[in-house]
Amino acid sequence: MPTRTGRTLVLGIGNLLMGDEGIGVHAVRHLESSLILAEDVDIVDGGTGGFHLLSYFEEYGSIIMIDATMDGNPPGTIRTLKPKFASDYPKTLTAHDIGLKDLVETAAILEHSPDITLITVSIETMQPMQTELSRQVASCLPGLERLVRDLLERGKA
Repeated sequence: MPTRTGRTLVLGIGNLLMGDEGIGVHAVRHLESSLILAEDVDIVDGGTGGFHLLSYFEEYGSIIMIDATMDGNPPGTIRTLKPKFASDYPKTLTAHDIGLKDLVETAAILEHSPDITLITVSIETMQPMQTELSRQVASCLPGLERLVRDLLERGKA
């Protein structure tokens, strides 16, 4: 079993085949090409979440998670949360939220709960079989980059 370290993980969650719902994956791909990372920071495309991500919860002391939410805010709105339990996660996370919430609960039960910062990006709808982001959601990528950079620099991940 992996040992938790002082390392930080930037984890993008989303489905690239559902348009804006894939913002977390698009965001980590953008960050990979634009950020110069410290040695103690890793970036991972987490896809649609689920139990295959549990090893990351065991290994990393801090996780910055980026995911889409349908919360009624204008598309591209960025919010930051510090959830402690699955019930603290927005009920409006997109299609894979049940797996993500189950993952958080399992990590807590196994006492493998890292410090999590959840960054949500508001989307209007999912667009099946579309791999591109809408203009409104794509325009938030520079803001996501600044936010992640700031969290990493301040050590508040």
